[in-house]
Amino acid sequence: MSKTTRIEHDTMGPVEVPADAPWGAQTQRAKENFAIGPERMPPEVVRCLGLIKLAAARANAALGALDPERAARIEPAAREVWEGRLDHAFPLVVWQSGSGTQTNMNVNEVVARRAMDLAPGPAIHPNDHVNRSQSTNDAFPAAIHMAASIRLSMELLPAVRDLAVALEGKADEFKSLVKSGRTHLMDAAPLTLGQEFSGYAAQARACETRLEQAQEGLLDLPLGGTAVGTGLNTPAGYAERAVAEIARESGLPFRKAGNFFAGLAAHDAVVHAGAACRSLAGALMKLAGDLRWAGSGPRCGLAELRLPENEPGSSIMPGKVNPTQCEAVRMACVQVMGLDAACAFAGSLGEFELNVLKPLLAHNLLAMLGLMAGSCRALTHKVLDGLAPNRERLAAYAGRTPMLATALAPIIGYEKAADVVKLALAEDLDVKAACLRLGLLSAEELDRLLDLANFLGPAKTGPGQG
Repeated sequence: MSKTTRIEHDTMGPVEVPADAPWGAQTQRAKENFAIGPERMPPEVVRCLGLIKLAAARANAALGALDPERAARIEPAAREVWEGRLDHAFPLVVWQSGSGTQTNMNVNEVVARRAMDLAPGPAIHPNDHVNRSQSTNDAFPAAIHMAASIRLSMELLPAVRDLAVALEGKADEFKSLVKSGRTHLMDAAPLTLGQEFSGYAAQARACETRLEQAQEGLLDLPLGGTAVGTGLNTPAGYAERAVAEIARESGLPFRKAGNFFAGLAAHDAVVHAGAACRSLAGALMKLAGDLRWAGSGPRCGLAELRLPENEPGSSIMPGKVNPTQCEAVRMACVQVMGLDAACAFAGSLGEFELNVLKPLLAHNLLAMLGLMAGSCRALTHKVLDGLAPNRERLAAYAGRTPMLATALAPIIGYEKAADVVKLALAEDLDVKAACLRLGLLSAEELDRLLDLANFLGPAKTGPGQG
């Protein structure tokens, strides 16, 4: 041992720890033994473990399982972890024990040391006192649920709702602008730009509902199940008290899980939340892709929309501006789809009384929630806020699409209408001119049948309809 280190002990013997390290022997062992990848344990999980230690100390003291003096000293130290004031004290990577034991002990050791620093008194042991009535097996999945619920309610859901509101606003703003439809990337019957945007808005609202449903499952905390779900070494009433304290401190309606065995061995609520993120990623991928296509140009593409010009797009082509926000969002969506696939696989690998891929689930779900929140904000504030229609281009395409002949089929039949389309394409005519050339209908009949208002459906007013 040098002046820069100190000796700590655990059940395996002495460990040399940096003199100024706020952790103890088990954290140091983990720091040295787990060196896979650069990904650190998400700070949100660590902070929620801090809240669990705070809630456990209160519940244990109230139930006589921990002396009030130690509980009172543990609480402010645990609160510092919960409030993020000790984030520097948690150096461990994601890729560790599949239960998250090393991170749980990191929190236990930091809280114990900090509690003794803040208030002198009897020794506080990481396991015997800070971890009282807990196992990593129930505390860590509870922390995953808590961290994901907080990010979902505070970050992603507000971002999705803002996006939906912005899309609904655009649907209303664009309700009178008729455009050519496109199916298979080919010309199709007309609709309004507002109707098109109403579809995006409806997708966003449906994703909001799915995320709310996923959040409902995350509110169940398996805290109190301890090692295998039986609640071994917990006093009667502990789970209810501890979870009530967590709900009070966090402001979210967390509740005791209905079945601890499922809560430790399976993580279906986490998988469900990942699937809801994947669903949102699919919706955002379509929105960003359609905006990118519709804004292509400015002279040699569709150019139906004018996307905001946020930054130069090329290092060699002067004046080029690219749909960079849409591209960034699409990359985030692809990443989310990959992270979700890993979560679904990890969630299926519970064995008997424990799933041992918990750190991966924590890392991936929180990453997905963050990526989707950022993507929604990017689309709302960097794309939709400045999005404008190219009215002239929209009108030109709507008036020239050969699929206007669809309205003629009930009168002249499908095959003759197809002849009209073929002639129009062969000789670069509009549908009216082609039909007149073939002598199939009068000009007056064609003006009536080809009125674009006929193509827009029975509801032609209101946001996203007309």
